Amino acid sequence: MFRASRPLVCLVFFASFASSVSFVSPANAQPADLVGTRAQGMAGAFTAVADDATASWWNPAGMAGGAYFNALIESGAQTAPRSERTAAGDPQSASRANTRSFAVAFPALGLSYYRLRISEIQPQTSTGNTVPGRQEGGAAEVRLRSLVLNQFGASVGQSLGSHLVIASTLKLVSAGTASQIQSGAAGSLDTADGIDPSREVHAGLDVGAMAVLGRARIGVMVRNLNQAGFGSGGDAFTLSRHARAGAALSSGTRGVIGSATVAVDADLTATTTVNGDERLFAAGGEAWTKTRAFGVRGGVSVNTIGTRRTALSGGVSAAVKKGIYADGALTGGTDQGRHGWALGLRVTF
Repeated sequence: MFRASRPLVCLVFFASFASSVSFVSPANAQPADLVGTRAQGMAGAFTAVADDATASWWNPAGMAGGAYFNALIESGAQTAPRSERTAAGDPQSASRANTRSFAVAFPALGLSYYRLRISEIQPQTSTGNTVPGRQEGGAAEVRLRSLVLNQFGASVGQSLGSHLVIASTLKLVSAGTASQIQSGAAGSLDTADGIDPSREVHAGLDVGAMAVLGRARIGVMVRNLNQAGFGSGGDAFTLSRHARAGAALSSGTRGVIGSATVAVDADLTATTTVNGDERLFAAGGEAWTKTRAFGVRGGVSVNTIGTRRTALSGGVSAAVKKGIYADGALTGGTDQGRHGWALGLRVTF
């Protein structure tokens, strides 16, 4: 009788998993790649890398291939576009996202806290509606919106043989959104930042998987499996299901990320933002010196929906002392929705 090898079983599992989520309808949720300084430096090509404490966000199954202990604190921001006014001084659709992160991870357990604030400004149309990405010359009014999300998570994983890890992040999410209509002259992202929405608390679940095939890793992540809803009326929103897959090839052995890594990521679902729908494809790489005292990374991501928009990212890590790293990342390019920066301090042993 034919007996399939474990690597073949892993590939069949991932093909089945990916096909089951590839045709999910577009999601109304926060962008998935706002978190993680290393991830941002690689343009979001991190689902199959995810070996630091941000694995609790990117793919909790990646913790199994990470250090024995990893902790980090990070901060970042993205603004799109650079100006919330056109050259003529009229308001245009714009958004600002600020993130704060604290996470601790062991190979089989992770604890995390993530805070996101997303502020938006959208010109009103003549009918009082807003259109993502719309520039409304001479708009008399704008709609300001603020979304605040605090997520507390606990991640656990389970190995299935020597090639496959399945993991999940059980999370409590306190979130809410509120909006205001203001005059076009007075409305701004700074004003939107000042809106403090009331919040609700709901439980959520993220599920990830990682297959290790020699020096290659294949990762799949599905966020917001239960699609929790918050708020009511015009300010209601849903953290909709979002699926992403990635692959990485590294110089490390037995699935451990080594001194040189290349990776690719692809969204399997779309995300609706103030600047329009997006579905991203990303490619990135990371390289370390022999002593791991200094690392560099870079990457490119492309929005594959509508007008092709490209983001270019780069980042560095420097050892403050053994096991303690300062991380930084910058993103620019024609995809203004990805422009931003991230800084972090990471401890790993």
